[in-house]
Amino acid sequence: MTTKPHKVRVGISIGDFNGIGPEIIMKTLKDKNITDFFTPIIFGSGKLFTYQKNIFKLNMNFNYILQPEQAVAGKLNMVNLWKDNVNVELGTPTEESTRMAIDSLEAATEALKKGSIDVLVTAPINKEEMMKLGFAHAGHTGYLEEKLGKKGIMFLVSDDLKVAVSTHHIPISEVAQSINKDKIKKQIHLLVQTLKEDFGIPKPKIAVLGLNPHSGDGGKIGREEIEIITPAIQECFDQGIMAFGPFPADSFFQPSKYKNYDAVLAMYHDQGLAPFKTLAYEEGVNFTAGLPLIRTSPDHGVAYDIAGKNIADERSFSEAVFTAVKIFQQRKEYQMLMENRLKPMEKNNESTVDEDLPTE
Repeated sequence: MTTKPHKVRVGISIGDFNGIGPEIIMKTLKDKNITDFFTPIIFGSGKLFTYQKNIFKLNMNFNYILQPEQAVAGKLNMVNLWKDNVNVELGTPTEESTRMAIDSLEAATEALKKGSIDVLVTAPINKEEMMKLGFAHAGHTGYLEEKLGKKGIMFLVSDDLKVAVSTHHIPISEVAQSINKDKIKKQIHLLVQTLKEDFGIPKPKIAVLGLNPHSGDGGKIGREEIEIITPAIQECFDQGIMAFGPFPADSFFQPSKYKNYDAVLAMYHDQGLAPFKTLAYEEGVNFTAGLPLIRTSPDHGVAYDIAGKNIADERSFSEAVFTAVKIFQQRKEYQMLMENRLKPMEKNNESTVDEDLPTE
């Protein structure tokens, strides 16, 4: 008797519903064959999505459930968190849309921790508005680190380019004091691990960017490269990791350079994300690497300026969904390989010389 292969359960938090979140979610799921690839579980509101699907003239039906465990394969499942009507003001963040973004994220994260969903894909949030309501983190990454009990790293990925950032959402004035040799070493090790486990790259090559213009120009424009970044790279290299740099950021993101490496470690947010979003905007995905569970998101924000106009491009969100599914499958395959790998043969202390054979 054969068992059906496990269909990955993709949990989706809706973000700020006055932005483009529901639009890109529904456009991603509008193909009737989409459930052949995974089982979607949206943490949202039936009335909200019914209202918005009519705005965008989308023909789709949801299977309303109370708990994610009730999700049915082959259907678009909606955990109906709110039964009341909601006041939609597309293009403007409101307390109601912000509160719902928080509730959706919290419910989806709890389901991820319990194993009721396999992966989490998060639609864009308004961090500033959420913090006004007591949300304690400047983004998804810090929140998930706290909930899952492990440090992660922001990792922007596409087929051709993968960029991590050493420091996340902090002021530029705090970047220099927020980097240190041990932190960079740990991040390089984490990148190597995730490239092996989650992306199937057996011997990753990591490029590390400098902090200062021209990578410090030999110490003339700052000494972080000499005192922190280069020693971290060298120690990793001495441990057998193919880490290189530090490279000047202003000239690194040319195809003839970045394509020689499997991933890039930038020192701060805009140093890595500005070139990534320029080169890979439509297919870019934000993956929180290093966590025990999988979370992805599109590489753009709430886009209030185009909310409700039916022009939002869903490709980044769609890529986020399928990237999460692929990472889940790749990680599972890697774990199985590690569990089943041959154990090293124990050394035999006895002589291996056949005494019946003549010796010289």
